[in-house]
Amino acid sequence: MGTIILGSGIAGVSAGYHLKLAGENSTIYERDDDWGGLCGNFTIDGFRFDRFVHFTFAPDDYTKNLFEESSPTYAHPSVSSNYYNGYWLKHPAQNNLAPLSVDEKVEIIKGFVNRPKKNIDELENYEDWLRVQYGDYFAENFPFKYTRKYWGVEPAKLETKWVGNRMYSPSLDEVLRGSYAVQDTNFYYTSHMKYPKKGGFRSILNKCREGLDIKFNKEVVHIDTKSKLVSFKDGSLAKYDRLISSLPLPELIRMLDNVPCEVNDAASKLMHTSGYMVSLGFNRPDVAKHLWFYIYDEDILASRVYSPSLKSADNVPAGKSSLQAEIFFANTSSIPDKNLVLENTIEKLVEMGLFEKKDVIVKDIRFEKYANIIFDKDIYKNRAIVLEYLGSIGIESIGRFGKWEYMWTHQAFADGRKVAECLLKTT
Repeated sequence: MGTIILGSGIAGVSAGYHLKLAGENSTIYERDDDWGGLCGNFTIDGFRFDRFVHFTFAPDDYTKNLFEESSPTYAHPSVSSNYYNGYWLKHPAQNNLAPLSVDEKVEIIKGFVNRPKKNIDELENYEDWLRVQYGDYFAENFPFKYTRKYWGVEPAKLETKWVGNRMYSPSLDEVLRGSYAVQDTNFYYTSHMKYPKKGGFRSILNKCREGLDIKFNKEVVHIDTKSKLVSFKDGSLAKYDRLISSLPLPELIRMLDNVPCEVNDAASKLMHTSGYMVSLGFNRPDVAKHLWFYIYDEDILASRVYSPSLKSADNVPAGKSSLQAEIFFANTSSIPDKNLVLENTIEKLVEMGLFEKKDVIVKDIRFEKYANIIFDKDIYKNRAIVLEYLGSIGIESIGRFGKWEYMWTHQAFADGRKVAECLLKTT
């Protein structure tokens, strides 16, 4: 008996750690054979790759200091790039148009000057938001294309509350300056991105992980909330007094009995992306030129590419380098064969001039069913129905997929802490 936590990702580890700080033990059950969830990593021939790509830019001293105590970090300037029709532009593209042709810059600037004038409350969806922010030409050729690649849906399908400060809205002066000369100013929403010097991204949780009781290879198949009993695929059972879950909401609802039709329906309508990770290791030290970059060309399946070797030299053998590409699809889409995705990614990155095929000495592709949350127009209604029901049957849901929220690393960590502290107040 006691507190059970489902999932050993950042939110689950945070919850376990903060319970332990208060003298309360918990048991974490993890489906995989190692801890970390999407913050975990894997190693092939000395090349370490994270499961999806992560940095931290925690704004509060408590989290920053705890992460730093776990593992000293590199503070990388938040300088990234964009690839668009053969051109390389600093990020954000709307502030750095200088490399483009004169004709295209004219179209973008005309569109920006003549962009629709609407108040926020008049905007019906993300497509409207993009046109109002950037004008038709830029919106249609940059973020529209990227939305299809990253979110897997048309921008008109998305609402806008999730955007926040994630996308920069320039002034006319900034657009004009950036069209004449490459800008030194960093317009990103944070000045630096931090990454552990050793051990991959999950190392920021090393201190929190210490002493936690994590049971591996424990895939949950059923939860009896009346008997307070969790059943696992291996046939074992676990009793609980309190249950905290970081499992994706649609998966969690399927594990429960006698769920009201309204809740089942709401859970089935929660949209998300799935993703492939293509991880490449090279026999040269100089393949990676950008810490990360975005790709707008729609014939290239990859939407983002990062360099593990630039994040930390500890991620590769001496004299080598690496890249990792992310390819996303909406859960409502058909998922292409992984071999086709791998072939497209390598072929297109070669065409972009990043490396030659003979340079590749490690190649790997892995699939994650849950990559990110899709913010369609009904997300808030459906999410509220599901979370309210879970609360009514004594399940505390945490983290990106447990709260069904666009959470950065520090936000998922804070969510695990908050739930732990709330539980302690009620005992």
